Amino acid sequence: MADSKQIIRVFSEDGELSRKIKNFRPRSEQLEMASAVEKTIENKDALVIEAGTGTGKTFAYLAPALLAKKKTIISTGSKNLQDQLFNRDLPAIKDALNYTGKIALLKGRANYLCLERLDQVIAQGVLGDRSVLADLSKVRKWNNATHSGDLSECVELAEDSQILPQLISTTDSCLGTDCPNYGDCYVVAARKRALAADLVVVNHHLFCADMAVKENGFGELIPNAQVIIFDEAHQLPDIAAQYFGQSLTSRQLFDICKDINIVYRTELKDMRQLGVASDHLLKIVQDFRLLLGEGNQRGNWRELLSQSAVKKGVEILQEKLDFTAEVIKLALGRLQTLDSIFERINTIKNQLKRLSDTTITGYCYWYETFNRQFGLHITPLTVADKFGEQIKSSDAAWIFTSATLEVGGSFAHFCQRLGIENAQQKVLQSPFNYAEQALLCVPRYLPGSNQHNTTDKLGEMLLPVIETNKGRCFVLCTSYFMMKGLAEYFREHSGLSVLLQGETAKARLLEQFVNEEHSVLVATSSFWEGVDVRGDALSLVIIDKLPFTAPDEPLLKARIEDCQLQGGEPFTDIQIPEAVIALKQGVGRLIRDVTDRGAVIICDSRLVTRPYGETFLKSLPKAKRTRDLAKVVEFLQHIRNG
Repeated sequence: MADSKQIIRVFSEDGELSRKIKNFRPRSEQLEMASAVEKTIENKDALVIEAGTGTGKTFAYLAPALLAKKKTIISTGSKNLQDQLFNRDLPAIKDALNYTGKIALLKGRANYLCLERLDQVIAQGVLGDRSVLADLSKVRKWNNATHSGDLSECVELAEDSQILPQLISTTDSCLGTDCPNYGDCYVVAARKRALAADLVVVNHHLFCADMAVKENGFGELIPNAQVIIFDEAHQLPDIAAQYFGQSLTSRQLFDICKDINIVYRTELKDMRQLGVASDHLLKIVQDFRLLLGEGNQRGNWRELLSQSAVKKGVEILQEKLDFTAEVIKLALGRLQTLDSIFERINTIKNQLKRLSDTTITGYCYWYETFNRQFGLHITPLTVADKFGEQIKSSDAAWIFTSATLEVGGSFAHFCQRLGIENAQQKVLQSPFNYAEQALLCVPRYLPGSNQHNTTDKLGEMLLPVIETNKGRCFVLCTSYFMMKGLAEYFREHSGLSVLLQGETAKARLLEQFVNEEHSVLVATSSFWEGVDVRGDALSLVIIDKLPFTAPDEPLLKARIEDCQLQGGEPFTDIQIPEAVIALKQGVGRLIRDVTDRGAVIICDSRLVTRPYGETFLKSLPKAKRTRDLAKVVEFLQHIRNG
């Protein structure tokens, strides 16, 4: 077990980290965080800690966790951060501290190659064009060399390859111990390593899925953990809500149809009715998708279900599932795969029944459509009771950290959403000198947001600043409409290289941005956080407006209504805190190192004209401020000549 003296020594100028890790520099904020984490582990308390960019929070929680020598789970906000932590940060600090415990990486089953699915695809042929066949060849070659089966290691494969959904299993489709490949299963092997490990790196999605459903295998990890650490903890409330609800997607239904067909064509060729039932079900699912409307949208499922056509569509879908189940009954016991499909259909029937009863309060009933797909969801309005109970009932230390947790000097919003009570709270300011390194501008004379040519006017206002900076700029937008509009304007009126989110994979876009001089990256949502570009490649971040979630977004709308019923003020209690955290993340893309310098432009006058603007400004780094774009140009020129 570590103690405070050991922590001070490890983080000192002549300590293990300084001696053994290249470019490690002691930081008072980092030591303060490490000491707080050590104390929390010792006392089995809860700690909520905001560590500003540059604090070095990863080492600040890793060192005390390793020195404590207790069963530890570290959960990250994304799979990318999970891989970075496991492959870069952990090995470095493990070597520095001579840690001899076992460490393991565990992801959800959708990240691992399913050998049974691979065999099926090889036997049946792939669905798709020649490129899919080429991708299959890459996977087969990679499979001969991999130990983990983690598909992210197959670097030749594109992130959005059409082969991937055909090569993974879901909780529904997995045959478990009855699978012919169970002895070699990558998911089973990963779970065994995790159970035997002293420290396991997971992600929030997997942690919450386990907490909610206690999936066989991984469910044993959480009760045994003595230390649980959440990095990028600001994402946790929304992710947890997904897993404490229920969902039925077209993907589940399409997979069932496909699997029935495979069984009929390969093993049970005498059961022609299986193929017929599968084709009929597929047609009904496709017809149901058409009932939900065109395009990509989100909406209120309660309201949609009140329409007679949609209600009738649900009844027809239920009837067709019943019929398919009856057909499968005729062959039960002949093939394990078919027995498993029968169970999956029964699960879906129950989900559909639950989705048909929208009278239960405390939940948001919503739907989404995208291309030919759909999802029907029931999401709890709060997970505070369930999550809070998990914390209270466990005999473990719980540590929540991020660069963006507090709002206007308070953690109340974050703690309330997760049911965290009596936790130690700490804010550590960034060691960066923002007053010297950064300039914040809220421009005067911004175009009105309701004008038909807002995008062009904004583009016209911003382009001279971007060109002065020779690109090296992120333009972070709050909508796809604005993102595409600004990218189009910049491409038409400038010779700069304009990169647009969605035109290629995220990692590839970032690589292009760093390698291409004079480039501008126009993006939304996923680029607001978890993106780390240091040095001269990025010195200007532009944000089109305050990132308030649209009030008609179904989940937010339901939480607003619930807040009103309880006598709260939704705008103050929900909308502002969440927008503040999102804005802090966006602004945080600019300064990533002690030598970084640059400007942030936020194109929203509400920051200075509305009383709540002060809450946003108070939560942002203490940079110099201006309303004059000419001052920004001057500042950027000074940096370049510097």
